[in-house]
Amino acid sequence: MSQINCYDYPQYWDLAFADETGQECEFLIQCSQKYITGDVKRVLEPGCGGGRLVVALASRGYEVTGYDLSQTAIDYLQQRLENEGLQANAVVADMQSFVAVPPVDIAINTVSTFRHLLTEQAALAHLRAMAESIRPAGLYIIGMHLLPPDADLEDEESWAAEDDLVKVIMQLTVVEASRENRQEVLRFDMTVEDNETQHGDPLQLSSEYPMRLYTATQIQELFSQVSEFELIEVYDYWYDINEPQPLDDRLGDAVFVLRRR
Repeated sequence: MSQINCYDYPQYWDLAFADETGQECEFLIQCSQKYITGDVKRVLEPGCGGGRLVVALASRGYEVTGYDLSQTAIDYLQQRLENEGLQANAVVADMQSFVAVPPVDIAINTVSTFRHLLTEQAALAHLRAMAESIRPAGLYIIGMHLLPPDADLEDEESWAAEDDLVKVIMQLTVVEASRENRQEVLRFDMTVEDNETQHGDPLQLSSEYPMRLYTATQIQELFSQVSEFELIEVYDYWYDINEPQPLDDRLGDAVFVLRRR
């Protein structure tokens, strides 16, 4: 299986995570209603990839900006917006330095994109850039996988997603991990059956990405270093606004709601 950047196939990547889109959008709306006073119009998504959330939120009437390091992903998103007659800003930018002007009301960053920031310095740079990008009393929603202290470092999961023309089978495997170095390497193996563009065998893609590891204590310590943000609530990947979760070592998949002071 060839080593190819799966992020260069945003149409398949977005399909693989499409089942999450509705829940994530609804959670953003519910957080806006619960935690923000006044209108919520402007939304920012760092590391937006192919823009499944950008498109979904733009279709709901929000003024959305999405940015990503991948030119391929941003080109795909811009074309998709044009095809669907939607307005949104899609730009190539770095999570450590991009600042939204004017500041937005709310930002969202899901499925562990935050963990691509491999050092504490990089993570803090991103959080400080986001503090400049979000208005006072606005929110930043961050979703990521945490590593409980007693969790097995070896892990894998698989799932499938499809629409009328395409089927994607995704296998995620932890190929190496170190608590001491606070880093793991995830391999994504993607099998794509695309009835529109393929003739013959399915497309086989494989990519490995280093990701930073966080325990509950470590992520709390990181957030505490950025005084512009206050951690006001924690949820899990069920996105139930009525079921906040304690931030302790039992929590694996966490969704943090940060408020801009």
